[in-house]
Amino acid sequence: MASRTNPLTFLQQVRAETAKVTWPTRRETMVSTIMVIVMVIITALFFFAVDQFYGWAMSLILGGGGQ
Repeated sequence: MASRTNPLTFLQQVRAETAKVTWPTRRETMVSTIMVIVMVIITALFFFAVDQFYGWAMSLILGGGGQ
């Protein structure tokens, strides 16, 4: 069974661990954000194209005449 840590000790440990974190620079954050946005756009376009193709194929199969 784990021993209980008092709240003050816990907060000191949290602060010590947070100080060890290597935070990204502003530039790294911006580059990562732009990369995520670009990948989301590419993925959205891909799924849009696949959806349009399947809709077109289904309309041909089910007799919609490609309308």
